[in-house]
Amino acid sequence: MSLRLIRKKRVRAKIFGTNQRPRLSVFRSNRHIFLQIIDDKRGVTLVSASDQEIKNKDKKMTKVEVAKETGKILGQRALEKKIKEVVFDRNGYRYHGRVRAVAEGARDAGLVF
Repeated sequence: MSLRLIRKKRVRAKIFGTNQRPRLSVFRSNRHIFLQIIDDKRGVTLVSASDQEIKNKDKKMTKVEVAKETGKILGQRALEKKIKEVVFDRNGYRYHGRVRAVAEGARDAGLVF
């Protein structure tokens, strides 16, 4: 079992998203980044976003810049659904690079961690 999966299991045992404060989950592949805001009590995804939805991606953007834009998109969608506070689930990834950019983008959009 990889170290990331061990960290993921340990952290997920402690983090739980409710209706008032759902969980913002990050999944990072080599090429893309996927974000979900999840209500764990009901087992429902409330809002989602991915970097594949960015319109102006044709200009050269680094993966970190794309992650920040994706975080902003998710934050705007969450605020439209009246979600203001979330619990940040790094999914076992270090808080660095694209994961940090997602958090900063979501904060810029108005989400509170």
